[in-house]
Amino acid sequence: MELTDNLNIKQFKPLLTPAQLKDELPQTDEESVLVAGTRRQVADILTDPPTRRMVITGPCSLHDRDASLMYAEKLRHLQEKIGPKLLLIMRAYFEKPRTTLGWKGMLYDPGLDGSYDIEKGFRKARGLMLEIGNIGLPIATEFLDPIVPQYLADMVTWAAIGARTTESQVHRQMASGLSMPIGFKNSTDGNLAPAVDAIKAARSPHSFMGINRDGQVIVAETCGNRYGHLVMRGGVSGPNFASEYVAFARILLQKAHIDTGVVIDCSHANSSKDHRLQRFVFEDICEQIHSGDNLIAGIMLESFLEEGSQEIQGGQSLRFGVSLTDMCIGWPETEQCICSLAELL
Repeated sequence: MELTDNLNIKQFKPLLTPAQLKDELPQTDEESVLVAGTRRQVADILTDPPTRRMVITGPCSLHDRDASLMYAEKLRHLQEKIGPKLLLIMRAYFEKPRTTLGWKGMLYDPGLDGSYDIEKGFRKARGLMLEIGNIGLPIATEFLDPIVPQYLADMVTWAAIGARTTESQVHRQMASGLSMPIGFKNSTDGNLAPAVDAIKAARSPHSFMGINRDGQVIVAETCGNRYGHLVMRGGVSGPNFASEYVAFARILLQKAHIDTGVVIDCSHANSSKDHRLQRFVFEDICEQIHSGDNLIAGIMLESFLEEGSQEIQGGQSLRFGVSLTDMCIGWPETEQCICSLAELL
């Protein structure tokens, strides 16, 4: 018989199960309390007229344990400094959707060398999340592959569905079963409607195929996630952080009977992918909040220890604390921005 399937598969490799990873790297009681408590705080920020806001900040993607933990320590100390008016959540992104090719993130290529040791990637990612949680910081991430949440979601306070996957049926179904608030980014062309549709879809129950803790293929039946919300990140059509775009988003959300606030991303198309413009976007959003806008629940920053970005080049050492993917602002500018918003609130 002539073969008709798996023709382009080089080999299949077994992968440890979610249960095995969690037994090997278990969440502590203190970390579970942190995650559950900060999820409730985010839900309150999204659904009540906010007197408090959240800032989701950190590198575009994590690649270096030591630099990531140094950033986490700085962010934790800043949270203690500014007090309860702002909830600071650290970006811990391990999957990077690529338009064409490029480094896919720690989960897929932890060695930064194209070896794609995914099992090692899961261990490094979960281990780093546990260390960040032990510092006392809530974690934000973006879910790309639908089986990944079974391995990592217990450590996540807030999660995003990216601009390239907001229109995906698979990701809307997945979001309906996730346990944390989910931000849906507007599509890459800048259109808000697909993200609004995604929020509505994720609020409904769904049945879809996936895996359980033991790695068994199952049908998941969900209850729906009522804390889906819009993330405005600009698009090909241009930025969408200004007050007129927020007013338009308000109308769309009201028509769709969606009562959650919005998060505005200072990076990506809102800053024309120029990290030096993130601060101006941040200041504009702060002015809108100061003027009484109660739809804006949170702000996102791409930020690391040092500003800019770098590329992986074989045989050359990487600069410490510099992003491998999108360009980031540095820590001093991050601290100034967050402190200015805290003072305003």
